[in-house]
Amino acid sequence: MDKEDYQLDMNNIPAHIAFIMDGNGRWAKKRMMPRTFGHNEGTKTIRKVALEANRLGVKAMTVYAFSTENFARPEEEVQFIFKLPKKFFESYLKELIENNVQICMIGHLDKAPKATRDIINSAIEQTKNNTGLKLCFAFIYGGRDEIVHSTKQIVQDVQEGKISINDITEDYFNSTLMSANLPDVDLMIRTSGEQRLSNFMLWQLAYAEFIFTPVYWPDFDEKELHKSIWLYQNRERRYGGLK
Repeated sequence: MDKEDYQLDMNNIPAHIAFIMDGNGRWAKKRMMPRTFGHNEGTKTIRKVALEANRLGVKAMTVYAFSTENFARPEEEVQFIFKLPKKFFESYLKELIENNVQICMIGHLDKAPKATRDIINSAIEQTKNNTGLKLCFAFIYGGRDEIVHSTKQIVQDVQEGKISINDITEDYFNSTLMSANLPDVDLMIRTSGEQRLSNFMLWQLAYAEFIFTPVYWPDFDEKELHKSIWLYQNRERRYGGLK
């Protein structure tokens, strides 16, 4: 089926789609290429999927670019990934700006090399007034780490008398998360056939619909995005209740 064959309800587009971009290394291995080649190709997928999501009216798109656990990968691969933001934004930032896309990030950018920090912060600054899709990079990010980080902040707020224990609600907790400025995740897509969350947005995915596709991330395209949204639209979301 072509993407046009998936008849999307434009009144039911997910506000926030989160991606676990899996399969870059295996995609490259099938082509007798190094894993870094797959990561490089994966950045091209971010660009085309983001532009199409923006066109469809998706409000936010978060991509799991580098987890807190990814430091355990070979040093050469880690250093290559840290260089990808520079190549990505040098190649596509102008186009993203022209399409009103806003760049944001969650995670611990302070743990990245200075050159990586500078290029990401520059992209955030240049797009801060854009009002289209929020393209959010989860970079040096972990879901459990984020929850611990928020818990520490809340404890400090209580100790300093800014709030009382009774003020701690789900909404308040949500306001302390790195993703506080993003809508709740409606749809989470993981590529490459793996079926786990890998410590990704554990709080934000509470009522998201999950789609696990066998397609490797470098092969994920506009057609696959349409298919995933179509599948999402054909599910019944109950939020714990009955309909």
